[in-house]
Amino acid sequence: MRVALITAGSHGDVAPFTGLGHGLAEAGHDVTLVTHESFADLVGRAGLGFHGLPVDPRAELRSEHGRRLLSSRSGPGKLAWVLAIARRLVGDMAQGMLEAARASDVLLLSGSVAPLGQAIAEGLRLPSRGMCLQPLAPTRAFPPPVVGTRSCGGTGNRWAGRAVNAALDLVFDEAARALEAELGVPHRRSRARRRARERQDWPVHHGFSPFVQPRPADWRPGLTVDGYWWPYDAATAELPREVRDFLDAGPAPVFVGLGSPTVPDPERVSGLIVRALRAAGLRGVVQSGWSGLRVEGDDMLTIGEVPHSLLFPRMAAVVHHAGAGTTAAGLRAGVPAVPMPVWFDGAFWAARLKALGVSPGSVPLRRFTTPDALAAALTAATTDPAPRRHAAAVAARLRREDGVEPVRAALARLDL
Repeated sequence: MRVALITAGSHGDVAPFTGLGHGLAEAGHDVTLVTHESFADLVGRAGLGFHGLPVDPRAELRSEHGRRLLSSRSGPGKLAWVLAIARRLVGDMAQGMLEAARASDVLLLSGSVAPLGQAIAEGLRLPSRGMCLQPLAPTRAFPPPVVGTRSCGGTGNRWAGRAVNAALDLVFDEAARALEAELGVPHRRSRARRRARERQDWPVHHGFSPFVQPRPADWRPGLTVDGYWWPYDAATAELPREVRDFLDAGPAPVFVGLGSPTVPDPERVSGLIVRALRAAGLRGVVQSGWSGLRVEGDDMLTIGEVPHSLLFPRMAAVVHHAGAGTTAAGLRAGVPAVPMPVWFDGAFWAARLKALGVSPGSVPLRRFTTPDALAAALTAATTDPAPRRHAAAVAARLRREDGVEPVRAALARLDL
């Protein structure tokens, strides 16, 4: 069938769906990944159809609104700013999503676009399913991952989860109303549409391992935790020559990368990273990312985009912003981690890494003012055998999981 896989956001919000889409295409489906124009090459390398959406997420992070988002120091504050940005931009993406949906038999909707995608699915009478990289449904077990890790108690955690989802619904309400008018269907507020989905046990697949984060016991039926969707890497892919030469020239280095989040002073952060690595007696491979980090020296290498599946297994440890995708890549490689959470779900996944025993603890970016804490964490991660032992055990567990299969099976059950 014709499958539209729709997502929006940063590189980490798109890359996992290239692997999922490729797996569905191998099962015979005609898969189109619907996302920002800036990810056309990433999607094309996976052999998938592509339907571009406007809005450049990298440019938005560099805008005035993006700088205010980055300067906010609290989880709720950052969430408020990102929702404000999304509300301003979602109307620009609505028509592109509708065009892609008109040429599809089923819609697979990431958590970042699900409220609007569901309005489109209802208007066109198409089946749809949710596809989440984080546990977004309310639960007593933990607070919403996008606002931090401080528990509010069982009732408070569940209430906070509903509040976050209600705020997300409001972002899409105006755009959904315009689409409903265009499609000739009665308007329902996004909050009412969400309640209807929950009553119908609308299916939502979660693309992370149940071993890394078990399914909460109080989730409603229809919410499944299926396993990771690994970004697509061609069988012929290999590390750039410069990277291979650096790796071969000495002991295993440490990877440091902050991914899509940008930092206000990349030169200062780069300098602190170098000092921390050298204080721990370690070589470094530093990914420039959207912040433009840069390091120099015989013991340091600056890189651009490189497949984590090829690079991470050759690292002594990985330092990253603890986004869902990079966290997964480190676990898959079986190497210790030192999370440096920046925003949203970073603190949540950092806590999971520590609970799994693969990390000695995190160094949040907002507290990264001297190299000492990072140097100490790196020393612990690379000299204590326990983190590597635990990391190897988690990686072995993940190799037995197939996160794509439950989605393939769900599509096979659809009667179209």
